[in-house]
Amino acid sequence: MKKKQQIDRLIEIMALLRDPKKGCPWDVEQTFDTIAPHTIEEAYEVVEAIEQNDMSALVDELGDLLLQVVFHAQIASENSFFSFDDVVNAICDKLIRRHPHVFEDAVSRTYDAQIASWEDTKAFERKEKNNGTDDVPQSALDGVTSTLPALTRALKIQKRAARVGFDWSDVEHVLKKFDEEIKEMSLEIKKEPDLERQMDELGDLLFTCVNLARKLKLDPETALRRGTAKFERRFKGVETLLAKTGKIPENSELHEMEALWDKVKLDT
Repeated sequence: MKKKQQIDRLIEIMALLRDPKKGCPWDVEQTFDTIAPHTIEEAYEVVEAIEQNDMSALVDELGDLLLQVVFHAQIASENSFFSFDDVVNAICDKLIRRHPHVFEDAVSRTYDAQIASWEDTKAFERKEKNNGTDDVPQSALDGVTSTLPALTRALKIQKRAARVGFDWSDVEHVLKKFDEEIKEMSLEIKKEPDLERQMDELGDLLFTCVNLARKLKLDPETALRRGTAKFERRFKGVETLLAKTGKIPENSELHEMEALWDKVKLDT
């Protein structure tokens, strides 16, 4: 009961903040569109707290993310679209529907079998949503949100294609494709500059990198975040070593910074 009372308190606070007469002018002015960027930002801040294993920050960031849900629900309620309770009921129904092995008399599944069943259920749900639009061909790629980060969306698209049999048989085939894309990128760079062509080839190369990550059962978004964090850590190390000599990157030679980079790499 305590949890229910706490969420009611948050909903009441949000309703007051949105009150046209007594509320906060900024909160009153917000719409789904203006709040959406904040929702994305808060989700990333949750991820950052997890990566840093900072439980104090995680409590704070999860609260901020929960606020986003309540904020959107409040705007919807004011426009008679749906309520916060509708949001809760929808996710409860979905979880029960997608876990028949837990909530119904279904056979217990292995991890891989459950993932396959989950995707089958989602595909059925997408088909149900499209009832009455039989003139529109169904695609295995339907329903992958276009606003996802590019690497994440590429991974989801590839997994959908793989589920219907359109996939490389092993990692070696992906590596051959990677070499092929590298050569095509190199050839395009040597030609007269054509930004559109270069963009296409770079996109193909990145898409192949995601395919490689998928075949290795790695998350490309996490891999790139780790790679970026490593670069950031090492570059700051170079700056620290330069500072000890009274210098900064802007007035240092590239060969000097590369030598320091190699030194920093040994320690990180």
